[in-house]
Amino acid sequence: MTERVYLWTAALIAAVAATAIAQMTIPVAAQQPNAGVDQAQVDQGKVTYARSCSHCHGPNMVNSGTITPDLRAFPDDKERFFNTVKQGKNGKMPPWGDILSEQEIADVWAFLASRRTP
Repeated sequence: MTERVYLWTAALIAAVAATAIAQMTIPVAAQQPNAGVDQAQVDQGKVTYARSCSHCHGPNMVNSGTITPDLRAFPDDKERFFNTVKQGKNGKMPPWGDILSEQEIADVWAFLASRRTP
């Protein structure tokens, strides 16, 4: 009888541990590059970026020797990105809110998100 209790206890502990580990792991879809990303939007964002952003931020989202940040390291903060693009930043980045549409900004965000480095 005691041996049976130990087996059930061990099985219960293993089940709880397996559940905890499963909840802590990253879902497989999140591990895939560009998982859940609309590739057409990323492609359009690349075009918009090349036309409107690359002259300051560089063709690869980094432009050493300037005051522009490495956009590959931009935080995962869509609201901050939209506000910065629309309103400009610290008198160094001009506002683009009257030049780029909401969709164009969203496309650039999709492109930036697809290139983000960990």
